[in-house]
Amino acid sequence: MTSFGKLVEEQLPRLRRYALALLRDPDKADDLVQDTVLRALEKKHLYQPDTNLRAWLFTLLHNQHVNRVRQLVRQGPTANIDDIQAPAPATQLRRLELNDLDRAVARLPQDQRTVLLLIGLEGMKYDEVADILGVPVGTVRSRLSRARADLRVMLSEEPGTAQSTPPRSDRAARERRPGQTGQAASIGL
Repeated sequence: MTSFGKLVEEQLPRLRRYALALLRDPDKADDLVQDTVLRALEKKHLYQPDTNLRAWLFTLLHNQHVNRVRQLVRQGPTANIDDIQAPAPATQLRRLELNDLDRAVARLPQDQRTVLLLIGLEGMKYDEVADILGVPVGTVRSRLSRARADLRVMLSEEPGTAQSTPPRSDRAARERRPGQTGQAASIGL
């Protein structure tokens, strides 16, 4: 194995951890990492030796993921009945909290979830994430801030009241007069 191959091999656990958090399916995560490594080996001539290999690999992984998502959107939704399993009930409070966090992270918009996972799970620096995603550092900070705020709101909801979309501003509720509810409040009555 070449020295480049060994350097890539050292990054495999991080790549797999990020792919697993991103896709939430071990088989799909392994496929994404495998495609990323294959692409890295095919494009190793483009890698500049004195640059951050981890950031370069994460950029490749991110781009592979985006390409797959775009391809799936073009193809339309599909489901394999054999892959559908009834969830097993969790018996421990910690497991329930982790499940709630996992569901809340999954509800975040893709751009916020990506930034949150790269910084929170992978421990990357803001500038590394900005390079990987091809956005300014300020955008990374903004997305992370919004992701954290949305997670706080989602995790503070009462059990059983989970929304299907991230929370929105409750400006309408603040503008209601005492005793107003629903439609009447929304039209200013």
